[in-house]
Amino acid sequence: MEWKSLTKEHLEKQPNKEERETIVQVGEGNFLRGFVDWMIHQLNEQGLYNGKVVAIQPTPHGKVVPKLNAQDGLYTTILRGVEGGETVNRAELIESISRGIDPYHNWSEVLEVARSPYIEFMFSNTTEAGLTYSKEDFNVDSSPLSYPGKVVAFLYERFKTFDGDASKGITLIPCELVEGNGDLLKEIVSKIMDDWKLPTEFKEWVVEHNRFCNTLVDRIVTGFPRGEEEVFRDRLGYDDILLTVGEPYHLFVIDAPKEVSEQLPFHKAGLNVKWGDTAPYRELKVRLLNGAHTMMFATCYLAGVDTVYQALTDEELTTFTKDGLFNEILPTVQADKEEKDQFAASVIERFSNPFLEHQLTDIGMNPLYKFKTRVVPSLLAYVDQNNVLPRKLSVSLAALLVYTKPVGREGAFLAGDRGGTSYVIRDNEATLALLERVWGQYDSSELTLEQAVQILLSEEDIWGTNLSDIQGLTDSVSHDIDVIQTQGIRVLITR
Repeated sequence: MEWKSLTKEHLEKQPNKEERETIVQVGEGNFLRGFVDWMIHQLNEQGLYNGKVVAIQPTPHGKVVPKLNAQDGLYTTILRGVEGGETVNRAELIESISRGIDPYHNWSEVLEVARSPYIEFMFSNTTEAGLTYSKEDFNVDSSPLSYPGKVVAFLYERFKTFDGDASKGITLIPCELVEGNGDLLKEIVSKIMDDWKLPTEFKEWVVEHNRFCNTLVDRIVTGFPRGEEEVFRDRLGYDDILLTVGEPYHLFVIDAPKEVSEQLPFHKAGLNVKWGDTAPYRELKVRLLNGAHTMMFATCYLAGVDTVYQALTDEELTTFTKDGLFNEILPTVQADKEEKDQFAASVIERFSNPFLEHQLTDIGMNPLYKFKTRVVPSLLAYVDQNNVLPRKLSVSLAALLVYTKPVGREGAFLAGDRGGTSYVIRDNEATLALLERVWGQYDSSELTLEQAVQILLSEEDIWGTNLSDIQGLTDSVSHDIDVIQTQGIRVLITR
């Protein structure tokens, strides 16, 4: 059967002729389309906002803009997972994007957007690598390569067009996963303005009349569902080459003044958008979501499962995960009780998503660093509050050390083994060298197990503190490693 391509012919209603392009967006990938653009669509549909997004290709190698324009800016989101205890699988046609622009071939179009009096916001997601400083030349006739360079060139064109009118400043809302992303963008923009020796009046206008907002974003967007194309064609009745799949859960924290929340009233549309300081929510995300992932990954993997969802369909592993999250991590997090309880409940729902295949070995990339930032604060706080070891976190530490016990090399990394299944152990070079040396000495009987564990736990460069100083931890971890190696980890988690 031949399917029709997705275009505006599929719209059941006439487009609003009064809709204007009010948002410029650097980035056109799956995440922005399944997160920010999806949210803008909700605002427009509910009559809470009236604006369209212009999507700018961030790198010379992008392939989305031609597809976006071929579909008149339209695409479909599929949100599937567990929500409120129910499995959901929702499809929605998103109409918030007006067009895409390749700035490397059509820079004049970007400058035309900069000259529009209607532009109010700039969103971005150029990955962590995109939110970095690089020295480059300024050419008014061609696009800067870097994202911050594009920001400066865009704002400079706007400044010149409106003679420095204070009301024509915009609000910049970066969505890169970098702490203090708005502050960092502002800092890099300042460096570039100095590099390009732009007028002092322009620099003052940028600082005084443009807002740079820190944000925190949270939604898993897996993108195009390869292998399921025909299933979705049958379901939708058209061929969408930009079909974007994600989970129902979303959290967007924007540190911006009240007037911005009134311009973009996401919260009034029933969206999980918080306005204010990102730090408390970052703490919730790192400690409860990321911390639970890191706590469970090695234990569950060594127990014989490969994905987070598989772990949450295993009664023993579910009990272990929930006990560690709700009884050992959650009580140590300083936050509003109702808010942190709701967040913890959402974590279990997200872990239980049958549509996501989140590999435990993916969570296991740079695992010791992740344990340091995500789990050690909870472990230390629990000991401080209760004067005893948190049993599940202690077991997870033992499982982590067994997981990172190498059996050989895998290129620049180490190789581990789970009952004949090989996996790659990735971390920084110094950590890998230490693991290889200490476990090698243990295997050759130069060190006892307790001595090897003592050395590993005492490495402050790895954990941020000397974990061997915690009373009883070295003995507990050594005992648990011995049980894992001789009897299997399920003996521990069922006690």
